[in-house]
Amino acid sequence: MTEKTEELDNYLDNHYIHRSNWLRAAVLGANDGILSTASIAIGVAAASDLREPVILATLAGLVAGALSMAAGEYVSVSSQTDVEKADIEREKQELAEMPEIELERLAEIYEKRGLKKDTALTVAKELTEHDALGAHIRDELGINEISQAKPIQAAFASGAAFTVGGLLPFLVTIFLPLKSMEYSLYGFALFFLIVLGALAARTGGSSIGKAIIRITFWGTVAMGLTALVGYLFNVNIG
Repeated sequence: MTEKTEELDNYLDNHYIHRSNWLRAAVLGANDGILSTASIAIGVAAASDLREPVILATLAGLVAGALSMAAGEYVSVSSQTDVEKADIEREKQELAEMPEIELERLAEIYEKRGLKKDTALTVAKELTEHDALGAHIRDELGINEISQAKPIQAAFASGAAFTVGGLLPFLVTIFLPLKSMEYSLYGFALFFLIVLGALAARTGGSSIGKAIIRITFWGTVAMGLTALVGYLFNVNIG
């Protein structure tokens, strides 16, 4: 019996939705890391005849972006956590003050999902006896272990992914020839974005083709507009 339970747990852990929290933050961070640092480098390279300003601007963008992504992700996800905690506290109060109404509300939820009225009421009663608050948190508020906000995890995944993504264009600014640097940056950044899109799609179980098209299109738009700014201003900072 124990072995069957463990096998079932392992089977359920393989679902893609279990990866949604950290995967979203990691993909967002890596995508921003590649795009932000590459765009900054392209813009400066288009207006400079020296390598040093390009490297300095890219490094500054990398450090600032990674810290900003981690802090922003932590703050935003923490706000979601605060909302969840406030709703849970409110649910505790409602269960203490109006248990009958809460039981009816829970039964209505199950009835709307397809159970017969009597069956829905029976299920609601049994779950209430087992864990009233847990049942309402899961079925009324829609909060569970998979969807529950995790600020530290999101901040770390986003900041680390941004750093890894940003390092790739940064290395291009150091080692590739300065002549036509912006074109080299665009080509490599596009390659990095394609790899990222394919990995994210494979990890999340979605279409690799759609992910690649989406990420390369918007990446091209972002880098193209940044390069255009550098050319239009035609400011030589070398």
